[in-house]
Amino acid sequence: MTAFTVALVLVVAAAGLLRWRRPAWYWLAFGVTLAALRVLVRYRSVMDACGLTVPPARWRLALARTTNRPIPEPRPPRIRRLRPTRTGLVLRLKLRPGQDVFDIAAASDRLRHSFSMFGVTSREVRSGVVEVRMTGYDVLKRVQMPAETETWSMRVPVALREDGSVHYRDYRAIPHALTLGATESGKSVYQRNLVAGLAPLDVALVGIDCKQGVELFPLARRFSALADSPDTAAELLDALVARMADVYRLIRTQQRITVDVPDAEIAADIWDLPDELRPTPVVVLVDEVAELALYATKEEERRRDRIITALVRLAQLGRAAGIYLEICGQRFGSELGKGITMLRAQLTGRTAHRLNDETSANMAFGDIAPDAVLAAIQIPAELRGLAIAGDSSGGWHRIRAPHTSLRQAVNLCNRYADRTPDLPELAPFRPATGTATELVPSAKASPATA
Repeated sequence: MTAFTVALVLVVAAAGLLRWRRPAWYWLAFGVTLAALRVLVRYRSVMDACGLTVPPARWRLALARTTNRPIPEPRPPRIRRLRPTRTGLVLRLKLRPGQDVFDIAAASDRLRHSFSMFGVTSREVRSGVVEVRMTGYDVLKRVQMPAETETWSMRVPVALREDGSVHYRDYRAIPHALTLGATESGKSVYQRNLVAGLAPLDVALVGIDCKQGVELFPLARRFSALADSPDTAAELLDALVARMADVYRLIRTQQRITVDVPDAEIAADIWDLPDELRPTPVVVLVDEVAELALYATKEEERRRDRIITALVRLAQLGRAAGIYLEICGQRFGSELGKGITMLRAQLTGRTAHRLNDETSANMAFGDIAPDAVLAAIQIPAELRGLAIAGDSSGGWHRIRAPHTSLRQAVNLCNRYADRTPDLPELAPFRPATGTATELVPSAKASPATA
């Protein structure tokens, strides 16, 4: 009995230590089993207490009265599947007649408390079927990306969502995006993760970094073009507009609109072209958009109008030509001048790290997800890297990118430097990188996001 007691104390102590220091290990070792049992045992009573049950059918009531049997209890949504994950549980429910997906969403906080989970989110899979994702611990405190992620053409993993799923940047679905964040909010780390995800792909990276290139020029071996001043940026954007026109002429000549060609094979963008004719897609990263929009003299104002006009044209017309924009900045508001709100209207994806003012949050989410504005300005300063991500559909998520040091990003860009395409129209802006440098071992990444 004494040996059993000692073993039990050791197991409890080990579980407590794991829960404190390694919550992911604790969840996989102990938490997932306890949580699954807790959900299955409490399910009916919790659903009844949360108002997520429906009265029994009338024929059941009539049958019970006729046969003098007990009245049937109210029925909760039927569990179709309970699947454990590395961060929590996924519960797929079949709704009863009269129930709605908004009923589940409205009861998320009550379900979280009743099932003793860290977080609960829900989404509609199809009509009448709802997927409830429950996280067992704070997955954004120590971001650990899954060992295997789904990466294919123009779709890269960049962060982890609060429900434990991976947040992807899909350029085919959302061509252009706006990323905002105050100083020391984690915006640069998010950008490094984006470059790191794109580096192994067949894509041309173009950077505009008006802070004398301190953010993007260390990654220059993987960039086809870089600009470190507004004057160079204006010329580079004009070259991209010219490339866009050339790509459209290529698509027009290869459109295949004769009567004997099926509709599905008619080309309307670069992805409809044969592989041997398809131009290389281009991702343009603008590190600080305010530096391109500010001016002090008449000459700078003309340059500014030229830059903003080129950005608006690329945002409006660049998708079919395979040119995608990533606009980043600390501040984004109408005071940056004419054309800024027109540019914002074309940036479908929105990501906001910690912001110092509500106006910037409104510029990011006010037109697509007003309830995300408050969440963006409430991000604490100590949680660098935490961000709100949304799109034009109105949905939004809390995300956090894993910490990637500048040395790690440089090593990755150097490793895939041979995949950097040479684009003739961008040759004058190709950064001079010299000879290949040896990969430098990087320090072990801190689990906290910078």
